[in-house]
Amino acid sequence: MKKLLVAALLASSSVGAFAADTYQLDSTHTYPTFEISHMGYSITRGTFDKTSGTLSLDLAAKKGSLEAVIDTTSLDTGFDKRDEHLKSPDFFNVEKFPTATVKADKFVFEGDKLVAAEGSLTLLGVSKPVKLNVVSFKCAPSPMTKKDTCGAEVVANIKRSDFGMTTYLPAVGDDVKISVQVEAVKK
Repeated sequence: MKKLLVAALLASSSVGAFAADTYQLDSTHTYPTFEISHMGYSITRGTFDKTSGTLSLDLAAKKGSLEAVIDTTSLDTGFDKRDEHLKSPDFFNVEKFPTATVKADKFVFEGDKLVAAEGSLTLLGVSKPVKLNVVSFKCAPSPMTKKDTCGAEVVANIKRSDFGMTTYLPAVGDDVKISVQVEAVKK
């Protein structure tokens, strides 16, 4: 009985030692951007200036989850008339859909290196699977704040038509590259 009790205590303490940490996305260091072909002549780029969310990460168990909410009303391409059109029902329809959401619950590691996260993107009320490829990733205490911080560059590719965004296809491209530079601070 004594051995069983010791084994149970050891097991419960090791589970607690590898519990996931929770991080809050730092909106001042998180930049979702998109790129899309403009009639094959050029690439139009834009960013969303407001993003919030949380990251749960257990590096020892190689598990995690992410939920990020992108404020689509904060879209900015550097040209007000284009932004106005992109916010209209022709594209992001921000009056009806003021946010897009990314949820990922499967983190993919190669050895100790985080290389991807799999989940879903909800845009214009439509949810589709998405794979977020992790280009770079680092967790360490910030030299500025001394708080545990994780940062990454994440890239995904989607087809806008999968979400019902079909205005000007095929002249304005269907393939959209999404890049996100993100930092999150441990709660």
